[in-house]
Amino acid sequence: MSMTIFTEHALFQMHRRGISEKDVKEIIKNPEQIEEIRPGRIVMQSRILTGKPKMKFLVRVFVDLSEDTIKIVTVYRTSKIDKYWRL
Repeated sequence: MSMTIFTEHALFQMHRRGISEKDVKEIIKNPEQIEEIRPGRIVMQSRILTGKPKMKFLVRVFVDLSEDTIKIVTVYRTSKIDKYWRL
């Protein structure tokens, strides 16, 4: 089982953008899509309903992978789902 580490930058961005650690952990556990950015770095993304009123957002989690570590580099959400969603 891999250990998950949140960088200070990722924690800051999550706080600033109102994205919970619970949501991020759920996305890395069960992402709807995974895309390799470069060897060792991937983006995991899922659509979620959040806010008041509830709106659909795409949350993108950028991750560095090693043999035993998942390192969360940064996280953001966007309403421009079609821009990043791969069919």
